[in-house]
Amino acid sequence: MAATVSEVIWLRSLLSSLGVQMTAPTRLFCDNQAALHIAANPVFHERTKHIEIDCHFVREHLKSGVVTTDYLPTRLQLADIFMKALGRDRFRFLLSKLGIRDLHAPT
Repeated sequence: MAATVSEVIWLRSLLSSLGVQMTAPTRLFCDNQAALHIAANPVFHERTKHIEIDCHFVREHLKSGVVTTDYLPTRLQLADIFMKALGRDRFRFLLSKLGIRDLHAPT
C-alpha cells in the first residue's frame, strides 16, 4: 500500500505541474481488510513492527486527505485482468467491467 501511495503522490504532483488541480482525495481500493485496518489504526502492534515506517507513511497521507482507502472484495478487483492468469469466464467478466468490447464478436 505504501508503494501505491507513493505513486499516487507522484501522479498528483505531475498532474498539478500540468495545471490539473486535484481537489478530492484519491481512492485506493484494497482487498485486504487487515491492511486497511492497520493503515487506519494508529495503535502500535507487535505484529506490524517490521512495517511501521510504511504504516506511518500511509497513515500520514490518509490523515492529510491525499488518499482514502476502501475495501473491495477480491472477486471485483479489476486490476487482476492485468496481473493474473485468469479463466475464460473470469477474464470476460472483468473485460465487461472495464467496458471493453470485442468489435468482431457476432451480434
